[in-house]
Amino acid sequence: MHLLTSKPWRAVATTNSTEKALVACTHESFGILAHCGLLFLWFAASATGIADTSVTNRPPKRESGWFYIHDEVPKVPWSIHILRIERSHRELEFCTTLGQGRTLGMSTVSEQIKSLAPELGQPIAAINGDFYNKHEGYPGDPRDLQIHQGELVSSPAGHACFWIDAAGNPQMTNIVSRLRVIWPDGTATPLGLNEARPNDGAVLYTSAMGTSTHTSDGIEMILASATNSAWLPLQAGRLYRAVVREVRRAGDTRLSVNSPVLSIGPDLASRLPQSGQHTILRIATETVPDLTGVKTAVGGGPTLVRDGNAMEWHGFQMRHPRTAIGWNRDFIFMVEVDGRQSDLSVGMTLPELAAYMIKLGCEQAINLDGGGSATLWVCGNVMNSPSEGQERPGANALVLVQRRDDAARSSDPRHVAVRSGVLAPGRPSAQD
Repeated sequence: MHLLTSKPWRAVATTNSTEKALVACTHESFGILAHCGLLFLWFAASATGIADTSVTNRPPKRESGWFYIHDEVPKVPWSIHILRIERSHRELEFCTTLGQGRTLGMSTVSEQIKSLAPELGQPIAAINGDFYNKHEGYPGDPRDLQIHQGELVSSPAGHACFWIDAAGNPQMTNIVSRLRVIWPDGTATPLGLNEARPNDGAVLYTSAMGTSTHTSDGIEMILASATNSAWLPLQAGRLYRAVVREVRRAGDTRLSVNSPVLSIGPDLASRLPQSGQHTILRIATETVPDLTGVKTAVGGGPTLVRDGNAMEWHGFQMRHPRTAIGWNRDFIFMVEVDGRQSDLSVGMTLPELAAYMIKLGCEQAINLDGGGSATLWVCGNVMNSPSEGQERPGANALVLVQRRDDAARSSDPRHVAVRSGVLAPGRPSAQD
């Protein structure tokens, strides 16, 4: 096991109620300072990895509130990258990114972090986020829910999702969308959000989509607020009053920050109440469960661990690179498992990943997008070995940041983690 932290720590394993101290850095260590162009690396080797022993979830406190571990299990082989976060450090928060910075799109985790708004804080670590749809004209459309800095940019599709509630606690469950437009006669039509619009469906497009709706037909209503109060960016759990400012029938309507567009497919349009300029509509952004006040959410799935118990899977299970996030009352774990590299790591099945998360101490855990997308980034470095030899672009990422008023402490070189150099001989690094 390789640890990158400000100093060595001791993991305590419990066997038959007898605590045995496993000193993680018993073999060798060396340091290289990292600050303003210098690097600090604490390398530690251990004869026993987390995967081979039941490790408690209470290592000694870290001033920074987080530390990175590289766990290797040569006999499989597995190469596992873990960032453990102390929940007591409330200055550490999660946010999500968009593939093109301010709009949906595709880019690598490293590129997405570069476009992170400075006011969010200093980025510490990140993992890739949700699976994504591959519709032409809609690159980077997350498969499921995404809330970015409080803005609802993608609607839930019923899969398991991860979010931070208004009290700052991690949550996980399947989320159902009840987004809808309510017409003047009280009838309602379900809505998609910033996604490919079917001929018999309706989609609401906001400026998070980009410059236009990318549609080719149907009826498109340019909306404005029906009240004098600010109504955008779109938030979950709200009921908005909108007025139709203009109706277009050509598709590909231009988007702006203050004017979302309601797009109606041609097969659906004839079945809806007649609406025109100046019509008052209501837009409901309801979800089940309620996500009112949530600032950060990302889709994924399936659920791996619930209340300390692994989920069950039936049928043949394949090993792939994996990304997951899990937690208990004291810690949150960002986990990446390398795969599809027989000399380094073969990946995990979902049951293996669930079992590993439980060994880490997780009471809850959820799977995220994996395969070539699987990435763990820490302090400017991709720590894992992506299965395609380099980072693969994805739709979004889940990022751990430290608030700016507390960031000076994490800029201290003692808390900077860098790549541990654990790739098999001859394998190019993820940065090459």
